[in-house]
Amino acid sequence: MAATSAPPARFRRLRRALRGPLEVWERLGLRARVTGLFAFGALLLSLLMGGLAFYSTSHFLVGDQINSAISESVSAAGTVENALKAQPGAFVPTLLNHANSTSGANSILVYRGTASGSSFAVSLSDVPDALQSLVLSGTPATQTIVLNGSPQVVVGIPIPALRNAQYFAIYDLGDLDHTLHVLALALVLGGLVTTLLGGVVGRIASGRSLRPLSAVSRAAVAIARGDLDTRLRATTEDPDLAGLTQSFNTMVDQLQERIERDARFASDVSHELRSPLTTLANTLNVLEAHSHEFTPRAQRALELLGADLRRFERMVAELLEISRSDTGALDVSLEPVDAGELVRQSVHASARALPEGIAPPEVWIDPLLDNVILNVDKRRFERIMANLLENAALYGGGATRVAAENGPMRHGRPTMVIAVEDEGPGVPLAERRRIFDRFYRGQASGRRGASTGTGLGLALVSEHVRLLGGLVGIEDAPGGGARFTIELPVFDDEEPE
Repeated sequence: MAATSAPPARFRRLRRALRGPLEVWERLGLRARVTGLFAFGALLLSLLMGGLAFYSTSHFLVGDQINSAISESVSAAGTVENALKAQPGAFVPTLLNHANSTSGANSILVYRGTASGSSFAVSLSDVPDALQSLVLSGTPATQTIVLNGSPQVVVGIPIPALRNAQYFAIYDLGDLDHTLHVLALALVLGGLVTTLLGGVVGRIASGRSLRPLSAVSRAAVAIARGDLDTRLRATTEDPDLAGLTQSFNTMVDQLQERIERDARFASDVSHELRSPLTTLANTLNVLEAHSHEFTPRAQRALELLGADLRRFERMVAELLEISRSDTGALDVSLEPVDAGELVRQSVHASARALPEGIAPPEVWIDPLLDNVILNVDKRRFERIMANLLENAALYGGGATRVAAENGPMRHGRPTMVIAVEDEGPGVPLAERRRIFDRFYRGQASGRRGASTGTGLGLALVSEHVRLLGGLVGIEDAPGGGARFTIELPVFDDEEPE
């Protein structure tokens, strides 16, 4: 097998150089990419057409100018030749001026070893040596030079009849050069306008093309928020879009049916379990009343049975509450309450139900929250605090601090943040996105009292906070441990009832 060689260094350098622009391009949205492609295509087309137009035009104009200069030079050389044949001793500069009177060129005649010019502006030293050698050998030639910052064309004509005399004419191409510069500027401006128009066309085309996807995106966002009645409007204008609309609506129908079926199943199972649980609970109460008659081993078994049964009862109750939330059967009774007092009372009431040995947390209310009103369901808020304090007791050794402070502005409305902190091991970053999922207790559940938790407490916290119009999150506490935050909108008495 042949060995695979590493890519050449130049390719690696090129790949590294392109990595940054490619990453920026990949971060752009689809509409921005389409717009950019249209603009880039218009730019390439402008460069191609502009380059061809400039090349062909400049080639034609320069060629025409040189041909004209050659024709005039041949005619002027013949005039000078005839004049010197008739009057060998004539004054050469005068003859040159007369011969070039119509073309306006500056000319030089090398005659009898002497170079004479039509004006002091030019001399034989301005003519390239290579051109002089060609003309001296009897070959007519032309060459473009830059003289005094201006492009010139030099035409050399041999005159063998005058003992190998040479005639050189220098024509100024400054006007032609200016014309070509103006043409290039016009093409560049035209290319820029074409590129901008290409971008505008791309923006409009992408907007029209992606409009159906925007509707799909809005519908998907609404469905993700829980609005399962959202559907795309049927269209007959485009068969492809009609198929997409039908497939999307069918998918949402099946999703809604599946969610409702699962919710009904959980609700039915929870209801069916309540009757046997009630019987088991009553039986357990009778057994506990006579537990003094049992052996120590039987008493220990009865304690374990009681703990698991009560945990099972709580799980069923929480499942019923979640199933009612899924089916939209939960009632929310909002009322304006004092924010600081609500937090104090909720923490005090929840702390009484904490396991033995768990101290109540410190409560700190930001002075800026004095007279701040929350529009909440008190029962649900108390349930939120109870679940968070219980979670801290189960997995973090108990909450150490509950703080309430001003929060950020959301949608033009002020908010407040309630934080519950503990000094436990915290929640790893990999688990924070799933910590509020149902029955999820993290990788460390097996060593943090997993037998006492149901895995539904934080899911209920998230659901209650959502019903109150707030946000729930988790981060690291300043002193270590976990910090659960609840962000709720502050009541605005100017809002319509």
